[in-house]
Amino acid sequence: MNDLFAKAGRLLREALQISYELFKIMVPLILVVKILKELGMVEILARGLSPVMEVVGLPGSSGLVWATTLVTNIYAGMIVFVSLASEHPLTVAQTTVLASMMLVAHGLPVELRIAQKAGARLAVMAIVRIGGAFLLGFILNQVYTLGNWLQQANRLAWAPPVQDPSYVTWAAGEIRNLAMIFVIILCLLVVLRILGKLGITRLITKCMQPVLRLLGIGEEASTITIVGMTLGLAYGGGLIIREAQSGRLGKKDVLYSLALMGLSHSLIEDTLLLMLLGGSLSGIFWGRIAFSLVCVYLMVKVVSRFPESVLDRWLFQRDSA
Repeated sequence: MNDLFAKAGRLLREALQISYELFKIMVPLILVVKILKELGMVEILARGLSPVMEVVGLPGSSGLVWATTLVTNIYAGMIVFVSLASEHPLTVAQTTVLASMMLVAHGLPVELRIAQKAGARLAVMAIVRIGGAFLLGFILNQVYTLGNWLQQANRLAWAPPVQDPSYVTWAAGEIRNLAMIFVIILCLLVVLRILGKLGITRLITKCMQPVLRLLGIGEEASTITIVGMTLGLAYGGGLIIREAQSGRLGKKDVLYSLALMGLSHSLIEDTLLLMLLGGSLSGIFWGRIAFSLVCVYLMVKVVSRFPESVLDRWLFQRDSA
């Protein structure tokens, strides 16, 4: 019994440490994002994105949806999407394009800082996320247009609840989110320990290893990458920060893992959320996975051509502390 309590205590301390590292990143940025939103910076970004949205076959007004998603999170972007749906109706194809871009690039102030903390340069990950979102949207628009697919009018399956605009409600919601992150991290650590004891982690890694090896991701980072892809970058990123700082992961493992998680993370929850807006699985799930694998594969091929000195200078954060 004493041994059980000791192990539980170690897990709790580990979860607290990982959460603390994440919260040091998240809390200041949550406050900054709120201030910027109150100052109208999201609307300014939306106006700048308007021409970009037209390139991927979307009305300029959808720039407000993506701008909100980029700066805040998917939930906020969904609320803006629904508020504009009646005045600016989209086809299923257009909804899928926009939803796919939202899935690849959202919550960047927080998620890019997490990637930077793990050891990747912030600018590199920003290019991967924003550039990847635009390229995926462009490709999907071309495919749906040329094939004349999903051109029927989109129908929403979700309406947002009435929002309380007070600062107290906002603060309470953010505190709940942070508490939930801690709980999920603790549960993840417990599950990972159990899977390790049962040998399931080794089996999953073995099954995924051929694909991940092709993408330049070593065995040590495989499990964390899978966690990030299925559950989300905050959780996978939190674990990878710990591993990167411990020295157990190589720089390239960290970079490729973060790139893959950045392009294709939270495949379960976020995909289900965007389905409520009318997004087709052909783009928001299958298209996103295929696109992510190809992008990281090409990144591995390009990066392998450069000497370590160049990579250290341009791709890796010199001080991730």
